[in-house]
Amino acid sequence: MISSVIFHSRLMEIILQSDQISNSAKTPAQASTDDEVIRLWLYGRPGNTQRAYLREVQRWRSFTQKPFRVVTLGDVQEFAESLSDLKSSSVARALAAIKSLMSFAHEIGYVPFNVGTALRLPTVRNRRSERILTEEQVMRMLALTRNPRDHALLRLAYASALRISEMASLSWSDLAQRGDAGQVSVVAKGGKTHTILLSAGTWSEMIALRHSESTDDLPVFVSRKGNRLSKAQIHRVVVAAAHRAGINSKVSLHWMRHAHASHALDRGAPIHLVSQTLNHSNLATTSVYVHARPTESSGKYLGV
Repeated sequence: MISSVIFHSRLMEIILQSDQISNSAKTPAQASTDDEVIRLWLYGRPGNTQRAYLREVQRWRSFTQKPFRVVTLGDVQEFAESLSDLKSSSVARALAAIKSLMSFAHEIGYVPFNVGTALRLPTVRNRRSERILTEEQVMRMLALTRNPRDHALLRLAYASALRISEMASLSWSDLAQRGDAGQVSVVAKGGKTHTILLSAGTWSEMIALRHSESTDDLPVFVSRKGNRLSKAQIHRVVVAAAHRAGINSKVSLHWMRHAHASHALDRGAPIHLVSQTLNHSNLATTSVYVHARPTESSGKYLGV
């Protein structure tokens, strides 16, 4: 009787092993090296995101000096501790990249254990409200900017909430007339074509920059030498405008995007429309602007 049980138990082991071998044969390996896992993980992400993630992963690999398959949760925790001198936002960004990468490696069957699941990210204080310009500040930046190109750049940034990479890559083929106004179309994050309507005033100012010899493939914003403005040059335009307006904060073009969202919501724009203009993937992302500068609070109703 005992020998029969042992026989059947052994038979089941053989069957299970053969099933595992069979299933393994049916499912091809998705990656054979750590570098290949990273390449698959980064595929399809925007260029800026790829470069930022790759920096964090390279820093992590230099620290652990281990292949992904033998990395332990303790290794990742030690890496997190090694970042203690950095700002909490920098630590969160680095660990978020590692968490995402190792979760992906586990999902495709490359590593046996997902160290990313147990990795907790530090809480980062939301400082968005500190990066929102007032309407008065934006208008002062525009009023004190005399250069037609720079004025149009700032106005478009505020009106469209485009990212700096999208502004830098604009060509005349991306602009189209719509009645007495117009629209601008860009390839946004995620590879989707994103179109934003412009007011008649903003449109006329943009068209005023175009010369008769400007073909559709030429850039909208050009330098004195006739080259496409780089992101660094666009940043300098914004910094100079903020300085003229007496704004001491380290303003960037992205602040104009924050201002667009906050001011549009303050003026009663539906949140779904603001979300659409900013090309957010969900309303929760846009709702942070409502919480960043609330117009109501129960504290106003107290007798203090």
